[in-house]
Amino acid sequence: MSGLECLAAENIWFDKNRYDEAERRFYEGVNGPCTQSHQQSSSHAGGDQELISRMRSLELENQSLHQVVEEMRAALQKLESRVAVLERSPSTGAVPCAKAAPVQQVKVENGGDDDDDLDLFGSDEEEDAEAARIRQERLDAYAAKKAKKPALIAKSSILLDVKPWDDETDMAKLEECVRSVQADGLLWGASKLVPVGYGIKKLQINCVVEDDKVGTDMLEEEIIKFEDYVQSVDVAAFNKI
Repeated sequence: MSGLECLAAENIWFDKNRYDEAERRFYEGVNGPCTQSHQQSSSHAGGDQELISRMRSLELENQSLHQVVEEMRAALQKLESRVAVLERSPSTGAVPCAKAAPVQQVKVENGGDDDDDLDLFGSDEEEDAEAARIRQERLDAYAAKKAKKPALIAKSSILLDVKPWDDETDMAKLEECVRSVQADGLLWGASKLVPVGYGIKKLQINCVVEDDKVGTDMLEEEIIKFEDYVQSVDVAAFNKI
């Protein structure tokens, strides 16, 4: 028999799947379960461990919540007891007053002829009179202090331009005439000559006035009276102090 005929007579190649399965089972029996089963078992074990840890954390959280509820319940009980005590206190405080009233009445009735010496309202009247006296003294002291305080005086700083007729006007005499204007609440200050043109100079003079006593109209009217020297008067600047 030739080699080709021998191969044709063999049927092992047609049953290859059975032989492979038998070989796999043999090695599983020798080496234990396959790697995939190990992985599945380890994954199941890991999932169970995670579930157990989550359950433990939930139990701890539940215990803490129970403790908080107990503390709140204790605080509420304390608050209720305090409210109850406060509600009972007015009624208990009113009892001694009710019991003391008859004693006072007995004393008045037993006084007999001594009613004239008993003054039930004298102390209140004396206290009211003393309080009124103290209040009046304080008001008088405040009024006196306010009267001594000097009132605020409104003042202004005014800068005047006094112009002469021509360049031959005696400016020293003109300034003397301006300063001769005097009034209560008027104080003259510094002055200077300012060139205007063509050799003519004007007098620029400063003054401080009390607003209630001196005004710009009054100053202009008084200065313009010196018509031999003064041509015009203008307010160059006006500032409140």
